[in-house]
Amino acid sequence: MRLRNSTARTARARCGAALLAATALTLSACSAGGGTGGGAGGGGADGAKASVQSVTLGTAADSVGPATAVAGARKGGTAYDLEQNGINHLDPAQAYINQEQIIGQLFSRQLTNYRIDPRTGKTTLVGDLATDTGESSDGGRTWTYHLKPGLTWQDGTPITSAQVKYGFERLYASFETAGPQYVQTWLSGQDFRKAYQGPYSGRSLPDSVIATPDSRTVVFHFLAPHPDTPYAMALSGSGPVLPAKDTEAKYDSAPFSDGPYEIADYQPGKQLLLRRNPHWDPRTDPVRDAYPDEWDIELGIAQPGLTERLMQQAGHDKDALALVAPADPTQTPLIATGAQYRSRLVSQYQPFVDVFNINTSRVKDERVRQALMYAFPMRQVQTALGGAPQGDLATDLIGPTVAGFQAADPFGKLAEPGGDPAKAKQLLKQAGVTHLKLTYAYADQARWQTVARTLQSAFAKAGIDLQTTAIDSTSYYTLVGKVNNPYDLYRTGWGADWPSASTVIPPTMDGRLIADGDTDYAHLNDPYVNAAIDRIEKITDLSQQAVQWQQLAQYILKNDTPVIPYEYDKYFNVHGDGLGGVTYNSPLGAINPNTVYVK
Repeated sequence: MRLRNSTARTARARCGAALLAATALTLSACSAGGGTGGGAGGGGADGAKASVQSVTLGTAADSVGPATAVAGARKGGTAYDLEQNGINHLDPAQAYINQEQIIGQLFSRQLTNYRIDPRTGKTTLVGDLATDTGESSDGGRTWTYHLKPGLTWQDGTPITSAQVKYGFERLYASFETAGPQYVQTWLSGQDFRKAYQGPYSGRSLPDSVIATPDSRTVVFHFLAPHPDTPYAMALSGSGPVLPAKDTEAKYDSAPFSDGPYEIADYQPGKQLLLRRNPHWDPRTDPVRDAYPDEWDIELGIAQPGLTERLMQQAGHDKDALALVAPADPTQTPLIATGAQYRSRLVSQYQPFVDVFNINTSRVKDERVRQALMYAFPMRQVQTALGGAPQGDLATDLIGPTVAGFQAADPFGKLAEPGGDPAKAKQLLKQAGVTHLKLTYAYADQARWQTVARTLQSAFAKAGIDLQTTAIDSTSYYTLVGKVNNPYDLYRTGWGADWPSASTVIPPTMDGRLIADGDTDYAHLNDPYVNAAIDRIEKITDLSQQAVQWQQLAQYILKNDTPVIPYEYDKYFNVHGDGLGGVTYNSPLGAINPNTVYVK
């Protein structure tokens, strides 16, 4: 899972993802506005129109470097990235939120990656370190990858298949807890650390798990078929580590580069300075143009100051962008209506769906949960968070960046976006509930205080007494993630790990995974849903599987109502007009740094 920023907790990914046909994940366009290089759209009352790019599976020819050149681009200069939050993890194996993964693109490479056409925005999954997206055999249980010739580390040391195997072995180490867990689980089962504890004891995974028959070949042997492997291999950590440079847990602050940039200086919470890696060979890399000589990433910049700097673009801010941070809600109306911002505005969907969880352990009657759904003031909450430019009103568990997305609205929320207190009262009466009092927990930040007041007012119209409790924003996900938490309502967000609902529904709705820290935050445990997840995960036809996930999502929302979806997130912000080649990485929901150049 990837969340919108590093203040949100990155939860474990569900250990068994669904089986996808090894062809392409095609995303459905669900809004007006075509895909432009920067994703810019027209302004207006609702701001720029966002679009969704399709993701297709590329060929070996698509995987050949160099990356597609950006028209008019030049090499040189320093590009600046302004980020609201610090970086929790630089170790690619620990990187999971989109900020960590998108910054990691500059110094870390994976077996596969997303190639983004700088002119059309077309997104293609290709071989990054590998010659292609992988060769499948044994019914999808075995995947073979061949490394490209000429790959080197920042000191010129050749990259080998043994180093790739070592990188995956590190995923089993006890300190590697924050990153994706798909591949190691597919290799060794849900309790993969009981099977193997990492390479530091001198042991290696046997060839029956990962084999390296020669210096450029890696063979993965999974316990079950996983035709979605090409997409999992694009996640951070799916690449090599040079054993001589492995500092174990300390690697998190000083990883060794195999990408176009290396770390020149890192001051946690303040700055990350990247300089060009002279040993990176663009002929091996179909993903990264790497035009700037340096990237100066400034961290811990408070809002609204961050957005104001990009709007004003004084000094070196003319050459600045925010890879991840969206515009501050207070500045969104100015950007959305200002003609001077349109040429440097990016408005695109992110893979996140924001929801308010209803704690089903405490609110047991589905009629009461449905009453909350009807009473919920979607429009007012959207406005409090910056309006339509920051996100579309959501009525489904699956967002528009996911394959097979079909908008569903089982409660008619779009017809009554301000809430329907009369319908809510009717359902509460049917449930025999009077004087309903609920506790709403929110992160102690200004915008969530505003949302809390909005919810109190709206629920009061339905006869619901909403008691609000502010909790520390740093420990927010830890507190609401406890099974016995004392809250009835609380917000979370979820992002697909790749454009498939197999990375959305199972991790958030499988009741068999409920535990402290698990990501079924609403504690839904419906035997029908659990069985349906198992059934759908065995479907290998992509289109049929997508239909089944969508149908299950609608069943969950209509019959169980464990959450109230309210927003499909968007990236919406401006960049300095001293930068060109600003494109968008739809799978990660962030600006793509690989095509950026300084004019």
